[in-house]
Amino acid sequence: MSRHDPFVRLHHMLDYAREAVAMAQGKTATELSENRQMGLALTHLVELIGEAASQVPREVQARYPHTPWSKIISMRNRLIHGYDYVDHDILWDTITHDLPPLIAELEKIIPPEES
Repeated sequence: MSRHDPFVRLHHMLDYAREAVAMAQGKTATELSENRQMGLALTHLVELIGEAASQVPREVQARYPHTPWSKIISMRNRLIHGYDYVDHDILWDTITHDLPPLIAELEKIIPPEES
């Protein structure tokens, strides 16, 4: 697969989302705000998901309107540009409530032979 193949970006999104959900599993929102290393790692994974989403061509995004592309990219922008303050409650909510449906959606989008 070429680096410019949109499925590469979709794979990145899926891999990073799975990693974030797995890292948060069995943890609490309080642990996220108290454990700097975990907070930084999860923040970075969500940033990477947004960066990968921003690299998916608009015509490909248009084929999958149920994927909240602009929200994913906006979250990345808020984390990158508002680096001095991350609201851990919002980050936790994103990881625990928004990423699992995103994973399910990406698993439908990526062809089985690409998985």
